[in-house]
Amino acid sequence: MSNKDNKDLYLKSSYYYNLPEELIAQSPIEPRDSSRLLVYNKTKKTIEHRVFRDIIDYLHRGDVLVVNNTRVLPARLYGYKDTGAKIEILLQKRIDLKKWEVIARPFKRLSVGTKITFNKDLSCFVLSKGEYGACTIQYEFDGVFEERLSEVGQMPLPPYIHEKLKDKERYQTVYSKVEGSSAAPTAGLHFTPELLQKIKEKGIEIVEVLLHVGLGTFRPVKEDNILNHEMHSEYIEMTDENAEKLNSAKRANRRIIAVGTTSVRVLESCADENGIIIPQKRETNIFIYPSYKFKVVDALITNFHLPESTLIMLISAFAGYDETMAIYKEAVEQRYRFFSFGDAMFIY
Repeated sequence: MSNKDNKDLYLKSSYYYNLPEELIAQSPIEPRDSSRLLVYNKTKKTIEHRVFRDIIDYLHRGDVLVVNNTRVLPARLYGYKDTGAKIEILLQKRIDLKKWEVIARPFKRLSVGTKITFNKDLSCFVLSKGEYGACTIQYEFDGVFEERLSEVGQMPLPPYIHEKLKDKERYQTVYSKVEGSSAAPTAGLHFTPELLQKIKEKGIEIVEVLLHVGLGTFRPVKEDNILNHEMHSEYIEMTDENAEKLNSAKRANRRIIAVGTTSVRVLESCADENGIIIPQKRETNIFIYPSYKFKVVDALITNFHLPESTLIMLISAFAGYDETMAIYKEAVEQRYRFFSFGDAMFIY
């Protein structure tokens, strides 16, 4: 637990750290598993510096590695109003076959009923406007929507990445399957098929869950008191089969290792008070911050997250507040690469 005053743990400013801009990774490293890995042992309070492919040295026979098999949509689209004004659309959440919740820019140039044309086969109309650029739109298209989207859509890289991505697949995990995310579950980007095969051969079980990452994951915490922050919701799925695999592992005292904060959100959302996983398909807006008691997750593979973000708050809940801030200070001093295309850490 943290030595920090409990009241301070609810202040957004407590989660600030100074990050030199040059440490924000602008492009993915090759090969995927050659990124650096900071390893933190919670019991011994020790830090080791390794390479990501060394993760296998810390995984034991019988462990369960939980991965999020979501796939990122080419969710950034550029279209034009009838006046010729350029409009950027970021897909956020599908409502039905044609309707979507989106973020639109420039927001002030749009009104209800505005038509935006992307190409001859795809256009949309603004149905309603909300806050912070949020709109509901209805698409008009010929053929299959996903095919039209793949023709005009671009990968929705986070705002802090300024370089163009050469290969769209580098913003997908190698095990991605189910399209629906507006951002990648980035802890999974470090795995290669070869590394996953070695992990399986060592006797580690891999269980897939689903969480479609929304753009809310990048939304800054605006409230000074984090308890007043309204957490975004994201769609999750836990199948009967996978719930049974996880419950069986828990009964046998085998470790549950979450790959990324998205997997943590699925696992902890699906657990009852006794840590039993319940199969479900629904939205979750779980907000994990210090004082949260983890019911399922024993260890965590994750990237380094933005200052004052809900994700660094989740890490602080898992590793301890003071410990997390010390880890981040060390990572900055050791010149680790940060955020989506950056390096990783393993906390156990």
